[in-house]
Amino acid sequence: KNIVSLGLLGNKIGMTQIFDESGNIIPVTILKVGPCVITQVKTTLNDGYNAIQVGYGNVSPKSLTQPQLGHLQKSNIQPLKYLKEFRVSDPNNFNVGQVLNVESFVAGQLINVTGKSIGKGFSGLQKRHNFARGPMTHGSKNHRAPGSIGMGTSPGRVLPGKKMAGQLGNKTTNIRKLKIVQVNNDENILVVKGAIPGKPGNLVSIVPSK
Repeated sequence: KNIVSLGLLGNKIGMTQIFDESGNIIPVTILKVGPCVITQVKTTLNDGYNAIQVGYGNVSPKSLTQPQLGHLQKSNIQPLKYLKEFRVSDPNNFNVGQVLNVESFVAGQLINVTGKSIGKGFSGLQKRHNFARGPMTHGSKNHRAPGSIGMGTSPGRVLPGKKMAGQLGNKTTNIRKLKIVQVNNDENILVVKGAIPGKPGNLVSIVPSK
């Protein structure tokens, strides 16, 4: 049971649509998940908390630093690009070098997916905070201006948290309770209902919903 409550890393492949038994179109995202290797098992005794560290994505040793390589070589594990920790209740069920793949998920299960959202660059207020425009006609020269950004002499400053133009997207986003539609063990592929943050090829981490 405990293996099911474990996180995995993968890549977003893209979106498509499939039909269910009653002929409804379901929008789905295809994820390539794992296989992930357990690179470290952390216990309350040694580290103060229970967790396992999972590695994903084989790379050449040249692209890792010496400390990164040493950490993996200590456990005799091939060079891996991404490492991520997932908390577990009982670390004794896991061993270093154990391979985890999509078999730990079942169709119909709910998962939380975390990834980086698509970066939209330096965006204005209409796009970033859904501000209303100024009038486009009747000689108005205020179309997409921010308007007033605060009071006058008192407080004499712009209050923190004021919504302004700035960087939009490219942030870590978590989408909760997405339903798994299909699991393909041969190709390590998950088919998930709905959209997932980021562009195709984006690194995502997948955890079963609580």
